[in-house]
Amino acid sequence: MSDSTQDRPPYPPFTRETAIQKVRAAEDAWNSRDPQRVSLAYSEDSQWRNRAEFVNGRGEIVEFLQRKWRKELDYRLIKELWSYDGNRIAVRFAYEWHDDSENWFRSYGNENWEFNERGLMVRRYASINDLPIKEEERKYRWPLGRRPDDHPELTDLNL
Repeated sequence: MSDSTQDRPPYPPFTRETAIQKVRAAEDAWNSRDPQRVSLAYSEDSQWRNRAEFVNGRGEIVEFLQRKWRKELDYRLIKELWSYDGNRIAVRFAYEWHDDSENWFRSYGNENWEFNERGLMVRRYASINDLPIKEEERKYRWPLGRRPDDHPELTDLNL
């Protein structure tokens, strides 16, 4: 089976436990900063709205993420389940990054996700706001990559 036809468990309808698994899997993939890896969680014809940009299909997802991570350096993300029902999940998230001039930001947002029966995301709607922060205000200091299991969640950090 090729990557383009792989299923992505857990499958809808989601329980609280499987929704949390889906959220953590997404967080881990995005923290890899590997556009190809991230894109495989989405259907071939997935539709996104990210801020004011509309992205359609895996090819555009890869291109979008390549542009994103060229701009958003030292990217670290935490996602948290907000709500779930059937084949939909809502999350809130915050990520920290800096630009090429060493200006730091914490970006806050919400995402609404819809999945097909194979566990692939078919729709992603993201609303995001960027807050300039000082380097010493950063809260995410783990080595680049997957957030350690013992690192506080958004709620624990009062974010």
